[in-house]
Amino acid sequence: MRAGFLQFSPLFGEVKQNVDKAVSIISSQHADLIVLPELFSTGYQFISKKEAADLTEPVPSGYTTQRLITVSKDKNCYIVAGIAERNGDALFNSAVLTGPEGFIGVYRKIHLFYEETQWFLPGDAGLRVWETPIGNIGIMICFDWFFPEAARTLALKGADIIAHPANLVLPYCPDAMVTRCIENRVFAVTANRTGSEMRRDKEELKFIGMSEIVTPKGRILTRAGSEEEKCTVVEITVEEARNKNINQYNNIFDDRQKDFYYS
Repeated sequence: MRAGFLQFSPLFGEVKQNVDKAVSIISSQHADLIVLPELFSTGYQFISKKEAADLTEPVPSGYTTQRLITVSKDKNCYIVAGIAERNGDALFNSAVLTGPEGFIGVYRKIHLFYEETQWFLPGDAGLRVWETPIGNIGIMICFDWFFPEAARTLALKGADIIAHPANLVLPYCPDAMVTRCIENRVFAVTANRTGSEMRRDKEELKFIGMSEIVTPKGRILTRAGSEEEKCTVVEITVEEARNKNINQYNNIFDDRQKDFYYS
C-alpha cells in the first residue's frame, strides 16, 4: 500500500482555507492512506474556551469531515485528520478516519498537552483500531506518543499502522517514534505541522515539522524537514507489522510478563 503524510502550516481560524488547501494537495496524490496534522483545519493556539467552541465542528456532519469524506471517495483513499470536535457541549481534540466507504470513525485525544487542558476534555472513547482493506489502522494524537501504553494498546488491538496527527513543539518525538515502532512492530505515520503561533499575549509556539514514516523495525523511510511544506507518499508492506517474532525463540507479545508490571 501507499502511505503518506501532509506537512504544512495551517492559518489559525481559517477553516475553509486550510481544508481547501489540504483537499487540493490530497487530490494531486496517488495514495491509499494520507495522514494530516493535529487540528489541521483550525490551527492550534486558542485564546479562550469560547473561541475553541466557535471553531469546533460536529462529527461527521461538520464541514471538515464532509469535505474529507468527499475527497476520500473521489481518490479511493483513507484519510486520518486532526480536527476540533464538538459533541453536544463537550469539546474534544479529535482525529477522524474517512475512506472510500465514507465516514469510518473518530478518535478523541486522551493525553492533553499544555493549554489543551483548558479547552478540551480528555477522550472518552478509548484507543481504537479500525480494520480496512488496506490494513488495520490505529490512531493516536500528538502527546499520546509520550505514553508508551498508548502505542502498545493499539498494537495489542491489532494495529498494523499507527496514524499520528501532531502539532509537535517538543523535539523528542520523531526519534521516540522509532522506539515505539520497534517495541510494537508497527508502522507509524506522524504528520506534524510547521510554522509558529503567538496570539495576543501567549507564549510563542514553534512547531518542529519532521513528519515521518517509520517501519516496524525502526527504519525511517522518509522524514520531512523542520520548515518545509511537503506531502510525501511511500510504499509499505503491511504484512511486516504482523510478524511479532524477534527470532525463533522470542515474540514481543508472547514474552510479556504481565504479572511483574505495575499499573
